[in-house]
Amino acid sequence: MSPRPRKASDEAVFAATQRVMARRGPGELALAEIAAEAGVTAGALVQRFGSKRGLLLTAVARWAEGAQAMLDGFRTERSSPLAALRHYAECLAAMGETPGALAHHLSYLQMDLTDPDFRFHLQRNAQVTRAVFEEWLAEAVAQGELAPGTDTVTLARLVEALIGGSLLSWAVHQDGAAAARVARDLDALLAPHRPVAATAASGHPGSR
Repeated sequence: MSPRPRKASDEAVFAATQRVMARRGPGELALAEIAAEAGVTAGALVQRFGSKRGLLLTAVARWAEGAQAMLDGFRTERSSPLAALRHYAECLAAMGETPGALAHHLSYLQMDLTDPDFRFHLQRNAQVTRAVFEEWLAEAVAQGELAPGTDTVTLARLVEALIGGSLLSWAVHQDGAAAARVARDLDALLAPHRPVAATAASGHPGSR
């Protein structure tokens, strides 16, 4: 008698889903592959989530719900708000380890933008993320990492735009690692907003 398949937690299934999504676009994504990745049967996933769409919607909802806790963890683990911001950018760039993986994520983004149910969770995630960027940048001003008077609301929006744009630019040029490219561009964006003494000490070209 064959052993009964183990039951994976929702978190394990969502992690497996994320890994498979990096390898497969929406049209190629199959419950069977996700099930194999998670170590369960496809039937078990259907029983739990109803369908592939049901699984993806539940996953994106869970990711949106967990965005605040994830970002709070980044801040706790880092010595400064700008270090946390840089870490976030590098983690996001990890999905662009290859241009193919980034292309798959962009395909899912297209789905998120055009399907109202997915878009709802995308916007929740984005709103939380931008609010946290504003908090971190304001904290950076208070701690002297950024110059007094920095417009942190506008800068948060620019940081959000830069991270996505930098990833797309890297996918085209493929110059080095994606994480290094995004971190370098983020540093360049923040350089003019750093206190003069700090930028001069760092030797960053933006201080000259």
